[in-house]
Amino acid sequence: MVMRTDKDTGTVRGRATTLTATAEALREGRVTSVGLVEAAIAEAEHADAALGVYLRRFDEEARSAARRADEELARGLDRGPLHGIPFGVKDTVAVADGPTTAQSLVHDDSRWAGRDAPVVARLRAAGAVLTGKTTAMEFGIGLPQEDKPFPFPRNPWRTDRWAGGSSSGSASGVAAGMFAAALGGDTGGSIRMPAAFCGVTGLMPTFGRVPVSGCVPLGYSLDRVGPIARSARDCSAVLAALAPVRDARSGTPHASYTSYALRASHLSHISHTWYVPYTEPRFDADLTGVRVGVVREHHFPADGDPALPGVFDAAVGVLTGLGARVVEVRLPYWRELITATFVTVAAEGLAQHRTDLSRRWDDYCVASRGLLAMGALVTGADYVQAQRVRTVAQHAVDALFADVDVIVCPTASIGAPLFDALADDAGHQDHAGVFGKVHTPYWNPLANPVLALPMGFTEAGLPLSLHVAGPVAAEATVLRTGDAFQRETDWHLRTPDRTAYARERTGDPARTTDEEPHE
Repeated sequence: MVMRTDKDTGTVRGRATTLTATAEALREGRVTSVGLVEAAIAEAEHADAALGVYLRRFDEEARSAARRADEELARGLDRGPLHGIPFGVKDTVAVADGPTTAQSLVHDDSRWAGRDAPVVARLRAAGAVLTGKTTAMEFGIGLPQEDKPFPFPRNPWRTDRWAGGSSSGSASGVAAGMFAAALGGDTGGSIRMPAAFCGVTGLMPTFGRVPVSGCVPLGYSLDRVGPIARSARDCSAVLAALAPVRDARSGTPHASYTSYALRASHLSHISHTWYVPYTEPRFDADLTGVRVGVVREHHFPADGDPALPGVFDAAVGVLTGLGARVVEVRLPYWRELITATFVTVAAEGLAQHRTDLSRRWDDYCVASRGLLAMGALVTGADYVQAQRVRTVAQHAVDALFADVDVIVCPTASIGAPLFDALADDAGHQDHAGVFGKVHTPYWNPLANPVLALPMGFTEAGLPLSLHVAGPVAAEATVLRTGDAFQRETDWHLRTPDRTAYARERTGDPARTTDEEPHE
């Protein structure tokens, strides 16, 4: 969020403030939860008409929850770092306060009506204040389509650019200061892509770490839920609330975890099915002894952004300066794993939507119905072979992590694209264009945790992102690396120019010049 010094209004004008810094200010009495929520509502009033962050706002519910959070802190009841902090929730995740539409005319929003998904219940138990449901791509697979009756999500750095998908509103809202953190979902990059394009930080946790029941499914063997926030340390605080923990008396996992362990255990590519509880790392700026694998192959195409090589080299230099030992590595089965992602999404997506596609074809967005219908071209043999590829590749990647502790590469080779660049003439995703330069899908068929965090800007002043992957269940290592990088840089604290939103609201053209980013 963007903070002010006024205790009554919540927060200090200027540079963005992280969730963890805001939590500290809340406990020191420099801000109140009520003030934070009022500031978030004011920011939504100012910017949401231009950005399309919210599908539905919970202003009064958030005010009530904020008053309760302040009262609890006054009584000495502290639920942890999320207590009193404004949160957004992607509209594929069920929240009792309003319907879950998955940004679609087709979805039955009575499912989970009046109930919270387990991840939302955990946020509430940790004291988080939910401000509303954020926009997404239809069923996590479509593209923005202005003729549908849903808000059109835009990028706060340039409103003529895409915020990324499918967790568009979650990333855009964090970047614009409408909430300190948000939930997103990731099946092919839907946390990390929008985090990259909006200049914020997003974590795809280890597969099975965070429950996905109460979330609209796309690919049951791929879907994950995770945090989007300003910093790696913020993501760690959110993950600690979302991830199941051991029972203090028995030492066994909670029952809520067990079902997800079983969900993972029948997938042969998941080589680590035992339960490893998440413990937040020791955060410091010393990476001495950390082995960082640097990937360049496939990530620097000739038509990538010209600034990318220098920005990436500088980011690697920061890690080296912190004591990390850098080695060049290659990712095994690059094309095979990306193909496995699309084959698996198409097949599992069609399994979810076959009946509705046949009955309500015109109600789907053009891009989503096209991608889902592609599942009809995937044979049983294709699907089985994709899962075999996942098994072989998981073992190969596990072996790679025997020699390095984390792997870094660009999240994408470009900054946020213009809307016109997203689709071909038929309105379908242009996989050879924009989506061929987004490098998130490689990791989805695997179980590994991956972090996306800002590392600089394109020549046009759009955010560029660093991808940090780690071994299965090693979120602590990934987040510690990201936090150390962010201690030495301030890319994650940069904020877009808010005057662009004002121009958009008054009907003036959105900013399209290559201005320097506003801090």
